[in-house]
Amino acid sequence: MRVFTATVLGLLAPSLCAATDLTTPSRLDLPSDFKPPQVFKNTNLVRNTNLEKGFVRETINVVVENVDKQPQTDYYVPFPSEVFDQVGAFEVRDKKAPEQGRFEVDTTEAVSSNGNQYFVVHLPEPLAPKAQITLGISYSVLSALSPLPATIQQGEKQFLTYSFSAYTPSAYTTVTQKTKVKFPSTNVPDYTITDGLKSGSDPERKGATYTYGPYDTAKLTPGTEYPISVRYEFTNPIITVNLLERDLEVSQWGGNLATEERYWLRNNGSQLTNQFSRVEWTMANYQKLPTSAVRELTYPLLPGSVDPYFIDDIGNVSTSRYRPSKGKNAANLELKPRYPIFGGWNYSFRVGWNNDLASFLRLAAGVNSDSHVLKVPLIEGPKMAEGIQYERVVVRVVLPEGAHNVRFEVIEGATSNGLPGANQIHASLSSLKTYMDTLGRTTLTLEVDSLTDEARDAKLVVTYDHTMMDALRKPFTIFAGLLTVFVAAWGIGKIDVSIKKR
Repeated sequence: MRVFTATVLGLLAPSLCAATDLTTPSRLDLPSDFKPPQVFKNTNLVRNTNLEKGFVRETINVVVENVDKQPQTDYYVPFPSEVFDQVGAFEVRDKKAPEQGRFEVDTTEAVSSNGNQYFVVHLPEPLAPKAQITLGISYSVLSALSPLPATIQQGEKQFLTYSFSAYTPSAYTTVTQKTKVKFPSTNVPDYTITDGLKSGSDPERKGATYTYGPYDTAKLTPGTEYPISVRYEFTNPIITVNLLERDLEVSQWGGNLATEERYWLRNNGSQLTNQFSRVEWTMANYQKLPTSAVRELTYPLLPGSVDPYFIDDIGNVSTSRYRPSKGKNAANLELKPRYPIFGGWNYSFRVGWNNDLASFLRLAAGVNSDSHVLKVPLIEGPKMAEGIQYERVVVRVVLPEGAHNVRFEVIEGATSNGLPGANQIHASLSSLKTYMDTLGRTTLTLEVDSLTDEARDAKLVVTYDHTMMDALRKPFTIFAGLLTVFVAAWGIGKIDVSIKKR
């Protein structure tokens, strides 16, 4: 595992009483007539577009050559402004040395002259003239799939459309390129057949993979487009979480880590032409027919998770099943909403559980004993074959009262994809007052947009200082309060209020 987001500002006051900003995502402001300097050339580019889930996942492998006379470090990747905010988890690595980690990436505001916004990739070392590097660029595009037809019968198959350009958008001249599109099945009734871009059939089909190209585009102006549209079967829900609020509450006195997640979920698939039929739905369930509605949500929990609950706007939902963990195996929580969630339907609910804090918290090695390290999943959430896209995620880590010098970092796991970059996370500190608090509990809040469930394997590491005096502040406060009450009661009891003769 590699740490890829830098630890963020640990220079906080020993006592935290008010909100303090840690990081705020910012974008570079470019001139209105900006054009990326033509200092690079893409000698070969292969784009892989995966449509097997409810969001688009793209991976671009491109051989980049420095055609300038000076070493260069900044490589621009353009996106139309209307698509830019739907792009999530943009990352770039050296394809030949991915273990070296992600490259630093900045984002820009829209350029008025061409309507593009850019990801600015900073190469770790300047690329010398005529030298080459193979970049592995990957990202997800959320809410880019449209159902067609937009309405269907309850038992009908669902079809989605996706539009893109046969020429991969680039700020630089590309000598040769091709695009491979991976569909969830071989049922692709409509797709664009190009004319005159290459000799032979285009696209070439092999099972569920369609290949557009290769094309010789050395003479094409950067930014040239050739529109492609595909329509394919996707009889699964398009699960979109408008907002996920995830709270992790650390109780060092109780030795407990309490987790609660609140979901505002919708299905972006085809809507129903007619009213919902419970009879037809029951028959389809009995026959186990595929459906574009959300039947249930499978929720893996970490080993040792206990006391799970599932609540929606009405109250506790009893149509759930919990399978406790055995040994090191994960626990499993199977949730069934009160009704199937068809296209255009919404459902909000909350899930919570407890864990032994000792499995997640330890004293920092090689540091004074007042420094604690908390390591928890960045997100958990349901694990579905069709995937889940999150438009906005808010993670709150409620630390013990008096915790200070708070730092955090995100660590990728062996299978992590779709993680936010350091400049895509808005981090802030605040104070949350609960029962019998004096200063309030230090709360670290992280806000991320455009995330997918491929980030499930990532870990959030929070480091904070918490002294013995911080730990004893609340017991001393309670003791002092009770002592004051007893002394006051004793004092009042000593007052003679009887009526006496004068």
